[in-house]
Amino acid sequence: MQSSARVTMYSPSAFVFVLISCGIITVTAQAPTPAPADTPCALKSNTTCDECLQNVTCLWCITTKKCIEYPVKSILPSNSVCPLNDARWGLCWLNFQILIITVSVLAGIIIIAILVCCFCCCKCEKIGRKREDMQMERQTRLRKDRQKARRSEMQMRHDEIRHKYGMSKDNPYARMDDH
Repeated sequence: MQSSARVTMYSPSAFVFVLISCGIITVTAQAPTPAPADTPCALKSNTTCDECLQNVTCLWCITTKKCIEYPVKSILPSNSVCPLNDARWGLCWLNFQILIITVSVLAGIIIIAILVCCFCCCKCEKIGRKREDMQMERQTRLRKDRQKARRSEMQMRHDEIRHKYGMSKDNPYARMDDH
C-alpha cells in the first residue's frame, strides 16, 4: 500500500517573500524610542564628572568643577578653558593630556611598525632577487657549458668524417680537387 501523503514543495521565492513579510511586520510593530534631549553642558556644572560626560559634547574640568561645551573649533581645549591635565572627556578616570600622549605614542608605534615591515619586505625581496639571479646565472652557465661540449663533440665527429673520406681540413681555404 502506498501512502498518499503528499509533500508540498515551495519555491525559494515564496520562502523569501514570507521572511521579508515577517521582517516588515516586526519592524513596523516596534515603535521608535525617542532620543533623550541633550541637556546643555553648562546646566551640569557643579555636579559630578559622570553626569557631565553622559553627553559626549561635554568636557569636565576638575579644578573648576564645571561642565563645558567641548571647543570643537580648536582640536584641543585651550588652557584658558581648562588645563589639559585637569580636563576629562569621555572617561572620568583618564585625563586629556594622558589620552593625547597615549594616542600619539600608539600612532608613532604603528607608523614605525609599518615602516619596519616595509623595509624588511623590501630587503627580503632584494635577497630573494639576488638568489634568483644567482640561480639563473648558474643555469645559464651550465647551459653554455653543455652547448660548448656538444659543439666540440660535433666538431670532432665532423673532423673524423672528413678525415675518413679524405677531406681533411688542413687548409680551410684550399680548393677541393677531384682525385
